[in-house]
Amino acid sequence: MAAPGQPRCTSYDAIVIGAGIQGSFAAYHLAQRRRDTLLLEQFFLPHSRGSSHGQSRITRSAYPEQHYARMMPHSFHLWQQLEDEAGIPLYRRTGLVVLGPPGDPKLEGCRHSMGPDAVLDALTLAQRFPGLRPRPGEVALWDSSGGVLLANRALQAVQVGDDTGTEGWGHGGCSISTPPSLPPHTGRVSSDHCKGWWPQVAVWPRARLTCSPQPLRIDVCYWREKEPGSGGAVTPCFMATGLPYAPHGIYGLPALEYPGLVKNTPDGDFILDQHPKYSNIIIGAGFSGHGFKLAPVVGQLLCELSLGEEPSHCMAPFTISRFPGVLRAAL
Repeated sequence: MAAPGQPRCTSYDAIVIGAGIQGSFAAYHLAQRRRDTLLLEQFFLPHSRGSSHGQSRITRSAYPEQHYARMMPHSFHLWQQLEDEAGIPLYRRTGLVVLGPPGDPKLEGCRHSMGPDAVLDALTLAQRFPGLRPRPGEVALWDSSGGVLLANRALQAVQVGDDTGTEGWGHGGCSISTPPSLPPHTGRVSSDHCKGWWPQVAVWPRARLTCSPQPLRIDVCYWREKEPGSGGAVTPCFMATGLPYAPHGIYGLPALEYPGLVKNTPDGDFILDQHPKYSNIIIGAGFSGHGFKLAPVVGQLLCELSLGEEPSHCMAPFTISRFPGVLRAAL
């Protein structure tokens, strides 16, 4: 991977466009396979114009969708590998409480992925986490693997990038034009494999797709502890699902990012596939909300797709073709 200030070649095995956590892990896996890889970013790093910035993200084993639940042990392993390589902690284990009404599909999906021993009775919940008070009849599940990923630190550990912009993709390869601020001899690079920003791929005339991830507003709130330290030495992450007043659910993190304050927020399946017409373009999109914890595996899958390798996990849930009318000018 090329870093700012280093000599660059003009032809690469793969170019990854977008240096968020997913693109950075894709480049990381390609580089581990000794592929000449260029990781590009349109904004100066670090920045807050994507969805990979910030201090913290929840990670967990509990997932209502079984394809994600099957991917999480692999993801935990890769996070540990990166942590060992970086020599700094990237994950703090706090545990995770999942709350919801019995029979709720998401809650029951989490219960299935975690096993029968995951249920917390009301007394145990009240004793261990007095700040979490489920409504009468609600069920509480305990995921001991849950915790907080230190997002900014994790991104820096895996990331290498540039302040370059996209000119476009051409059939049979791609060409990237760098801004005038870079040395003239680096002005144009090419590759047979590209992975790129979803908006660029979705609207580029020769590669146009009709499907687009639906944006969802997520409100982030910080609640001050009424009694500082009352939550104990380590409070858990939590999720609440099946709530009539919060159709997309609520989740929260302990007071790690800002001491004395606790963050809460509400969130489909990713898109991991080849472009329907240009097979040298690999698309990864739709991660915001729950993609950060799975970034090590997503990066590996994007790497495998670009190299024509057998994917490590079933790709059926992530295909572009699952959207009706996905092609317009693409075919």
